Amino acid sequence: MVARRLDTEIEEILMHIKQKHNFLLSGGAGSGKTYSLVEVLKHVSVLYPNAQIACITYTNAAAVEIINRANVDNLTISTIHDFLWENISLFPNELRRTLIELVNSDDSGIKKPKADEEFTLTNDIIIQYKEYTKLKSGEISHDEVLVLANEMYKKYPKLCSILKDKYQFVFVDEYQDTSPLVIKILLEYLQKSNHVNVIGFFGDSMQSIFENSVGNIDKYISQGIVHKVEKEQNRRNPGSVIKLANKLRIDGLEQKESDDADAPNMAEGKLKEGTTRFLYSNKFSINMVKESQWCREWDFNDSKKTKELRLTHNLIASEAGFDKLMNIYDNDPIYKFRKDFKKFAEQKNYMFDVNSSFNDVVRGLDWKYSRGDNSGKQHIDVFLEKEENRVLYDYIKKWSYEKVNQIYMDKDKLIDDKVEVEGVTVRDAKRDYLIQHLFKIQDIIYLYKNGMYNELLQKTQIIVVTNRDKAKFRDNIEKLISMENKSIGNVIDFADQVDLCVKDDKFINFVEKNEYLYWRVKKIIYSEFQNLYRYLEGFTPFSTQHKIKGLEYDNVLVFLENGGWPNYNFEYLFDKHIFATLSKAKQTTYPRILERTKKLFYVCCTRARENLVVFYPNPTEGILEGAKELFGKGNCINLDRDDVD
Repeated sequence: MVARRLDTEIEEILMHIKQKHNFLLSGGAGSGKTYSLVEVLKHVSVLYPNAQIACITYTNAAAVEIINRANVDNLTISTIHDFLWENISLFPNELRRTLIELVNSDDSGIKKPKADEEFTLTNDIIIQYKEYTKLKSGEISHDEVLVLANEMYKKYPKLCSILKDKYQFVFVDEYQDTSPLVIKILLEYLQKSNHVNVIGFFGDSMQSIFENSVGNIDKYISQGIVHKVEKEQNRRNPGSVIKLANKLRIDGLEQKESDDADAPNMAEGKLKEGTTRFLYSNKFSINMVKESQWCREWDFNDSKKTKELRLTHNLIASEAGFDKLMNIYDNDPIYKFRKDFKKFAEQKNYMFDVNSSFNDVVRGLDWKYSRGDNSGKQHIDVFLEKEENRVLYDYIKKWSYEKVNQIYMDKDKLIDDKVEVEGVTVRDAKRDYLIQHLFKIQDIIYLYKNGMYNELLQKTQIIVVTNRDKAKFRDNIEKLISMENKSIGNVIDFADQVDLCVKDDKFINFVEKNEYLYWRVKKIIYSEFQNLYRYLEGFTPFSTQHKIKGLEYDNVLVFLENGGWPNYNFEYLFDKHIFATLSKAKQTTYPRILERTKKLFYVCCTRARENLVVFYPNPTEGILEGAKELFGKGNCINLDRDDVD
């Protein structure tokens, strides 16, 4: 077998490494950045066999590549939070001192447990990294770890030297999604130490689509702190998608076809052309798009080959069939009413007994509408005009204000993903314990239906010895499966009664602390949760445009509806003349929103291996003008025309 010649980019990176230069490998979608990372790891391990390498990765695909292909003994792979915690937790005294200072600081971002009290911790309290924050107990979560680490490396230069001595190489994958606090640690605080190590970054600034991420490290490149290496080839996308993607890029990098005849987007030594279409209509009809000649042959039941993308989970929930659960977690009337009332009371400096009933407190304050048809009416009376609101209010109105004030709803607790690759947690989930418990139940059903009996027995921990045991076990699961049209509460109770999924301490504690949430969720039909499960596990063609970063599909359908999200605007993306029509306030935010929208659209389009269809409802003439410039006039199709099949 002939050894493959090293790519030019890898040779350039190895040159920088030998010169102890920090570097960035910048490559567009489908360029093979993960392959390059794995190759660099292999070569560094051979060149410096005694060196310790830390690799920080965020994506499923990158973790799989590294774990399965690198096979490097002196490699530590972890999330950025775990990496930082591993290092700062070795210094408990400095950790405690810094946490106390940050909590008592007005601008650190870490809030005091009690605003009017000085925060302190006794020496016997050990600071621990958890999924939640309980500062009085010394328990901190993701956000506090970043702030703490940043402050400690800034305040204690010796920690920087210790880290550099411990890891001679630190490689950061998907660097563009890293917090600016982390970048400061790596490229500012560590650089002040005269100890030597190499920091390497891999990623693409055009795929920076998450809030509060660094986006790019251009200023460090211009200062000579980081040396940039570009990877121009594209091994994933067909020619039509590459052409479109290059028009969207804002960093000067222009991708080209691969020089590898065996690349996935090559056929008989030539780049596949593929198709890109911009469809539009005066009405929003999903079926009309799917039944058009450009999508008709796609198998929307095959989630591995076909994906349809929306901007938010909310826009997917109804079609995917979990909208009732989403409405509870993201649009609960009582939760919103309580938040609005609390804000009003704080603004007016109203004092009241938090142990009084919620109803007495709300009706005891003069909270009235000041405008519109409801002017002069009490907020509570307007709120109770809706029957749904009356039912919910009747359930909690006799509770103490303090108990109602503890009600908490967050859609991330419903739909956030926990990513595990080969037993390694790449990113922890934010799902609450009720949803985690339901996942355990549905996992049991999934394992049974797919004949994965060893995993099933291990998960349930039920001992099956005799045929009678086996029959009882099978009958219980079959009955559980048949309960899809029963309520979630019924399913949870039955699974507990037959020991398939026991209500453990965490579940019981969660229900006690979240009585209202559980009361609402347990009445929902279980099949709705099953729809959520299928969506989150990737068994449906639906996905948000954020969730698919790093993935690829033969066919990609993108729906460009804004959904009321203030950080993106697809009209800005296509209509070059719209800026002049905006107010001064919107003109100020226009560049930021345009850049974010362009990056999100870039990520969506570059998922396609064969065919890309973008659908835009009710476009203006300005939007159509921009679409024709991006896609080509012949690829922009009006679905309302009679001559369109």
